[in-house]
Amino acid sequence: MSHLPLPLYGFAAFFMVFWLGTWMVHVIAICYGRYKLHKKSCKLPTEAQPLPGVSILKPLMGVDPNLQHNLETFFTMDYPLYELLFCVEDKEDPAIQLVEKLLAKYPLVDATLFVGGSDVGVNPKINNIHPGYMAAKYDFVMISDSGIKMKDDTLLDMVQNMSEKHALVHQMPFTSDRDGFAATFEKVFFGTVQSRIYLSADVLGINCHTGMSCLLRKAVIDQLGGLRAFGCYLAEDFFIARSVTRLGWKMRISNQPALQNSGLCDIGSFQARLIRWAKLRVAMVPTTILLEPLSECMILGAIAAWSASVLFSWDPLVFYLVHVLCWFLSDWLLLSIVQHGSMPFHKFEFVVGWLFRELTGPYLFLHALWNPAIRWRARTYKLHWGGVAYELNSPATDAANDPLAPQPQPAPTLEPAVVNAGTTGDTLICTGAKQRLLVS
Repeated sequence: MSHLPLPLYGFAAFFMVFWLGTWMVHVIAICYGRYKLHKKSCKLPTEAQPLPGVSILKPLMGVDPNLQHNLETFFTMDYPLYELLFCVEDKEDPAIQLVEKLLAKYPLVDATLFVGGSDVGVNPKINNIHPGYMAAKYDFVMISDSGIKMKDDTLLDMVQNMSEKHALVHQMPFTSDRDGFAATFEKVFFGTVQSRIYLSADVLGINCHTGMSCLLRKAVIDQLGGLRAFGCYLAEDFFIARSVTRLGWKMRISNQPALQNSGLCDIGSFQARLIRWAKLRVAMVPTTILLEPLSECMILGAIAAWSASVLFSWDPLVFYLVHVLCWFLSDWLLLSIVQHGSMPFHKFEFVVGWLFRELTGPYLFLHALWNPAIRWRARTYKLHWGGVAYELNSPATDAANDPLAPQPQPAPTLEPAVVNAGTTGDTLICTGAKQRLLVS
């Protein structure tokens, strides 16, 4: 190999170091996952230090087969003081009837239904939960997506991870046990690729926060301008975490992973979700364009095999096969740690799901680069570099491009404590310990 140009040796050395660094990420994730996940806290509340109240925001849109069960787990949590704030934008949404049914079933739980939403930006989730956030009465606010299923002690675990130095505790994404290959594929992804990055990022202090289930100090978010300050971003979770840490606060993951339990599970919709996340990552962190493909098992293995043959004259095929085998085994070990119990599928199904994930991952990332527009339900968005989003073909976008159109005014600040029953446009219905607030 001495006839090769000198720069090739430099590239080979660089990729070999990168390969070793990637394996360090594997080791960190496995060790930290075994140390951190599913660990029971020994701290108990006392009269001098009682557990704080928590306001839980639940954005809802539509109904799937598991929604009622998922929401019901929030009514039966083993936590002494919390309120449930259900937020629905569309007055015709079938989720309203489902929530009303649960309100009647659990009359002693402090729960409120908000219908209408606010217009504080392009982010539909922020617009939906903003009225609930303004009405939250406790010092801690939890944002929890509709597909999340809670264990009895999950909220307790998150609160006990919130020390005096922390302003954000978030759950690592994972999935509940469900039937079918699509569910297996989701569990393999969240238990291997996602968990590896999430756990190592938490150790290294890197922002890898996903907002599907997170606990926040409301005073800190208010200091940043409230949730409305993040309405211009689609990935509001990333920017909330970045802003919190810039104020000097810390964040960390909970001991329990978030259990996603959507009743609609298919390969196509999940891959569309992965593509949407990739587009967001590229817009927020442009270095993702290079680092993410190089971190894929098959691509990195091929490059590392070439590097090993250049530097050490090793057989590249043998090196590549050993690399893939070790990656496969480390992923199985990490998934077993995150699952913390028996797998809901056979080992052969894991092999198929793992291979499918590793072979399709690079294609999905290239697809995200090829078409940067983001479709979310019936809306389409584009992102500027840095993460600021705008909606395509919306009235607001058309008005912004029309020099003769009046400039949009900022949304008025909502006062959570002032609600007049009988006022035109607002209806307040109180039933025992529950309230139902309709904001039109």
